[in-house]
Amino acid sequence: MTQPDPAASRDTRNLARVLEFHGVRTVLDVGANLGQYAQRIRAGGYRGRIVSFEPLEDVHAALRQIASFDQDWDVPPPMALGDREGEITLLVSPESDMSSALPLSLEAAQLLDSAVPNRTEAVPLTRLDRIFDAFVKRGDKVLLKIDTQGTELQVLEGARGVMDRIHLLQIELAMIPAYAGEPDWKIVINKLEKMGFSPILFLPGYFNRRTARQFSMDGVFVRRPAAKDAKPARKP
Repeated sequence: MTQPDPAASRDTRNLARVLEFHGVRTVLDVGANLGQYAQRIRAGGYRGRIVSFEPLEDVHAALRQIASFDQDWDVPPPMALGDREGEITLLVSPESDMSSALPLSLEAAQLLDSAVPNRTEAVPLTRLDRIFDAFVKRGDKVLLKIDTQGTELQVLEGARGVMDRIHLLQIELAMIPAYAGEPDWKIVINKLEKMGFSPILFLPGYFNRRTARQFSMDGVFVRRPAAKDAKPARKP
């Protein structure tokens, strides 16, 4: 880690401190868009490897250009991550970070009219556990960040085969689901709890000024040690 950018927010500094404390060497940035998350953790002082996955062709081209100035920031070919192999059709929004495989909910479409999709794009789909070893060195501490506009649980399912090699998870949590079929934050947290992950940090997400309500937040979770790895309690 290096010193954070003086302009970095407290939330960004807290996130970077989590990466530092847990010795993260590789960040898998799923749903990278234009690399906003990667640039955020760089501003916080993180200097490890970043691998950013982005499926939309035009956004991917712009992302590759942005990442080209950072030798430790890799951008694989365009692909979406999910729970199967094949292809998926994305509903592409004029606000590219709102593009999703799911349609906007009725409430979100009314409140976020500028985000209503205006075209579709078919993109390759793969599971993370099929490609994990191509991007992660054995023994590296990994943070998996998922921001896929409502399909986060499908990405988690596709990582099932390597979940024991993921130390930290950062995932978008919907306080008000913006997409049809998107699970709310309680469902996702309960799912992660059953998978052996506990929350250690929450970060504010999208706040709608028209309704004075927060739509989302990000949760950072750490994998609990297996019983055989747990340190014995100290004797009094």
